[in-house]
Amino acid sequence: MILLLPPSETKRDGGDVSRVLNLGVLSFQALSQQRRQAIAALTAVSRRVRTANAALKLGPKQGFEIERNRSIRSSPLMPAVERYTGVLYDALEANSLSAEARRFAGTSVVVHSALFGLLGANDPIPAYRLSHDSRLPGLSLRTHWRDAISRALSSGEDFVIDLRSAGYAALGPRPERSTYIRVVTEISDGARLAVSHFNKKAKGEFTRAVLSAGIVHNSANSLVEWARAHGIRLEPGARGDELDLVVVEESVSMRQQPLK
Repeated sequence: MILLLPPSETKRDGGDVSRVLNLGVLSFQALSQQRRQAIAALTAVSRRVRTANAALKLGPKQGFEIERNRSIRSSPLMPAVERYTGVLYDALEANSLSAEARRFAGTSVVVHSALFGLLGANDPIPAYRLSHDSRLPGLSLRTHWRDAISRALSSGEDFVIDLRSAGYAALGPRPERSTYIRVVTEISDGARLAVSHFNKKAKGEFTRAVLSAGIVHNSANSLVEWARAHGIRLEPGARGDELDLVVVEESVSMRQQPLK
């Protein structure tokens, strides 16, 4: 089973200063060439402040992001699931998972990075700035990653639970053995609307719930049955390969649901 997460634009500083980036230890080694090319393009565009600001859509107070990119190869490292911050990762709260759930995360959580492609939860990475919609001169991220990511996701037998945003899903279509989780809220007439503000929080809490339960799901039916038993509304979506995670937008909270 793979819980496929988007990254976040924000990254935590710091990490292990005794180590530097080593592409040879990252998961999904078939992506090594694409990683080297993306890193080269990013460091090149980050040499000039004006060019970097335009390519990465940075504001005047985000110069530190350019410095991060310039020092990618020498920066301290941190596990990917700890490096990323923001609403989804705050809700997932990886550092407070039980030891068993954290081990489970190490074998099941995969983060889709615009720079590194697919990363295991424990893959050691530096802080950097590159998003799915960044524009690197001479390198289209969609063209660069799409086929390689799709092949990597299809190469194993794992059932993929896709929690990515549409932007990252476009950088690598999910395999046939997968389901896409769409966060929705139900209005008075029963119609469902896509959730905006609570989308990331709901995905983070859902991921935490799955990890805390420690169950390997090999199909959408297995996931739906587990969710139903624990009071989580996960139901068939508009398409056969999608599931709707139905939340109350005013008070999204699966953290309190009993898991076992």
